[in-house]
Amino acid sequence: MAKKYGLTLMVMVVLTAAGFAQSPVRLTPAAHAEAVLAFQQELNAEYRDPARTPLPAEARGAFQGLPFFAADYRYYVEATFVRDSTSAPFKMKTTGLREPEYRKYGELHFTLNGKKLQLNVYQGLDLMRKPGYEDYLFVPFTDPTNGHDTYGGGRYLDFRIPKTRTVWLDFNRAYNPYCAYNTSGKYSCPVPPPENRLSVPVRAGVRADH
Repeated sequence: MAKKYGLTLMVMVVLTAAGFAQSPVRLTPAAHAEAVLAFQQELNAEYRDPARTPLPAEARGAFQGLPFFAADYRYYVEATFVRDSTSAPFKMKTTGLREPEYRKYGELHFTLNGKKLQLNVYQGLDLMRKPGYEDYLFVPFTDPTNGHDTYGGGRYLDFRIPKTRTVWLDFNRAYNPYCAYNTSGKYSCPVPPPENRLSVPVRAGVRADH
């Protein structure tokens, strides 16, 4: 979904496409596998749609679908959401000259492959002013697979303000920024902040196209 994280309009289109990387209750393995498949199908449909795809015109004809890791229930983890109401807005670095304003909205605390980890959750100040998008949040992250099994610039998760302190976070919904597919400079993609670097490899979601 986040492929489009860059321009606000693009973000809105993306967020309505592939869904969110969370659920309020734990899905069964079978239901989770179905949900991940639906996410993959929606993402591929977006990339095939000439009106929404980030792919350059010369690459669209050969597109046969994004490469995904097989759905893995181990990357669907229980997380504790901790609200942050004191952090000041800041300008997030991007791959271009644009410096969109975000604020740290909270933190996700979870255990993945036996290691306790944390990710910051951000809210875009421009997007939150759009009717219907007031509860949309953004989780950019990097991990040791970047540049090998996954895109070197990190990946994104789309999130929304949770109604409960405990959520189920799904890394099977991790996707690439649009800049992974179009290097023309058309897209300005947020660079995951250093504090969102995970020490555990995340072999789930969209993988590198090689």
